[in-house]
Amino acid sequence: MTMWPADIEDHARSLVETFSDRGLRVATAESCTGGLIAAALTEIAGSSAVVDRGFVTYSNAAKTTLLKVSDATLALHGAVSEETAIEMVRGALAASDAEVAISVTGIAGPGGGSPEKPVGLVHLAALRSDGHLRHREMRYGDIGRHDIRLATVRTALEMLTELGEA
Repeated sequence: MTMWPADIEDHARSLVETFSDRGLRVATAESCTGGLIAAALTEIAGSSAVVDRGFVTYSNAAKTTLLKVSDATLALHGAVSEETAIEMVRGALAASDAEVAISVTGIAGPGGGSPEKPVGLVHLAALRSDGHLRHREMRYGDIGRHDIRLATVRTALEMLTELGEA
């Protein structure tokens, strides 16, 4: 029995197999998902060959200390921004032995949203050690905290798969 919906478990399994076959390791830098991406991957037997490490950087202090997100970026753009997601993923890759990293930062709700940054806004960034970078801004809507976090895991697994296959 698994704690994950079947589609997430299937995607995580496929990703672990692909990354294992290609000798790729992954690092995660998670804010609004609180470690769920790493948890989905480590649910899969054999993931120890693929998952290097995960950073749960919920606070701004954790983002700056562990991932080297600049105070200036946080002050100018906020924790939930493309710029912060990109600095998070760069920091995760630099602080790991992984070839691919993913970062997520967003507003899962139920509170904390604003007209400019509503509940359901999530920024994701994926980076490969060769410099290939992808960013996605997702607006899942106010579909509930649980569903926003699961939707973010799904998007993160898609982005990791794209970089692993590219």
